[in-house]
Amino acid sequence: MNDFASVSVVVIISVILLVAFFRKKNAFCIFTDGALEGLKTMLTVAPSIIGLVLMVTLMQKSGLFDFVGSVLKPFCEKCGFPVEVLPLALIRPISGSGALAVLDNILENYSPDGFVGKVASVMMGSTETTFYVIAMYFGSINVTKVEKTVVCALLADITGIIMSVTTVSLFL
Repeated sequence: MNDFASVSVVVIISVILLVAFFRKKNAFCIFTDGALEGLKTMLTVAPSIIGLVLMVTLMQKSGLFDFVGSVLKPFCEKCGFPVEVLPLALIRPISGSGALAVLDNILENYSPDGFVGKVASVMMGSTETTFYVIAMYFGSINVTKVEKTVVCALLADITGIIMSVTTVSLFL
């Protein structure tokens, strides 16, 4: 499979260069223009991403996630929501890498084939890193009025979280 990947990269680059040659385009200039555009996009997005990473780090180190989890724990127990996946539900809209770490911890401590492991897995696939996506995509096109998008996206995440538990309870 590695050979196929290596060969396919060479074939794709060769096809691009051949198309540029026959169309009498300077492929190197087009490449450098694209790279410059990518750098400009990176510079417009970087402040949002840096702020988001700082916020996630502060929330984790301050113990805010643990505090919110302890406050929500009685409510979750009454609703039949597995408390063990609460940290995943809290971190997922904010940080993809943080959510992966929490998922790994859940799968290590609880069986991937058990109820908690299945709920965590379905939740990981049914929710989004909302704040990262908004910071990345809206930041790249300089959109600043994102309030309605944030509300709708968080409602979609809450729906994904609730449906993860419901789906696993009903079907798995």
